[in-house]
Amino acid sequence: MAGKTKTAPMSEKGARRRIPKWALQSATDSASSEQYYLRTIGRALEVLDCFDGKAPLALKDICARTGLPDSTLFRVLLTLEKHGYVQQAVDGTYQLAPKLRFGWLIEQANALRGKVRPELERLAQQFNETASLAYLYDDRIHVLDSIDTFHEIRMSNRIGRVIPPHCSAMGKAITAFQDRELADQILEIYGLSHRTEHSITDRGKLFEEFAEIRRTGIACDREESTLGGICYGAAIQSPGQPVVAAISVSTPIVRMTLEREEVTRKAVLEAARRVAEK
Repeated sequence: MAGKTKTAPMSEKGARRRIPKWALQSATDSASSEQYYLRTIGRALEVLDCFDGKAPLALKDICARTGLPDSTLFRVLLTLEKHGYVQQAVDGTYQLAPKLRFGWLIEQANALRGKVRPELERLAQQFNETASLAYLYDDRIHVLDSIDTFHEIRMSNRIGRVIPPHCSAMGKAITAFQDRELADQILEIYGLSHRTEHSITDRGKLFEEFAEIRRTGIACDREESTLGGICYGAAIQSPGQPVVAAISVSTPIVRMTLEREEVTRKAVLEAARRVAEK
């Protein structure tokens, strides 16, 4: 009937889509938007927004954040669980399902990458060496960003590469600050393999080094993952937040002196602290 629909522009295939009049009104009319707003879906999205992708939440915690009655919240969680958006642990707590948690991790990683980039540029310019950022995705540590030096002989990091948690500076810096269960899982996933003759493959010695990293804030890879290379990394430690990232400076060992080593350690640690403050 005339006045009921509006013809949309031609699509790439030449077909016209007819848009209902009420849909056109709802795009501009706040009253119409409220009329067609689905409160049930809104409640479900409010519940999902409570999760940070890391820490599980109890029913009372979600109830406090959303203000929903226990009975309503339970039905929402049950529905989300049935459709694979949340999971309930044996202790009764809830967590995002993997298909949502991984997307959340990517979003958080990209946000962190933007904050860290100026510090990587500062480190790369100060030392004219490769500066990198790594991020923990569940139980694997990936290179998230890297700025290479212009030296012909240099240490490089490929974005997206999974780095070893036991013989790389950033890998050790991140793993050292995880609880024992997750640290064991990260090591189990990657394996304690010999990358070079200097790699630490004894679990006891490795956890002793992890304790020292937590004390000093600095991790070192001295020809442990690549012969001829040395790297210093520091975890980004934000108060009240889990450690999921670290930054580093990598250089061929032939360009490293005792004085330069000390300056590099301090610069990397300070850069990580500045990022944490953001």
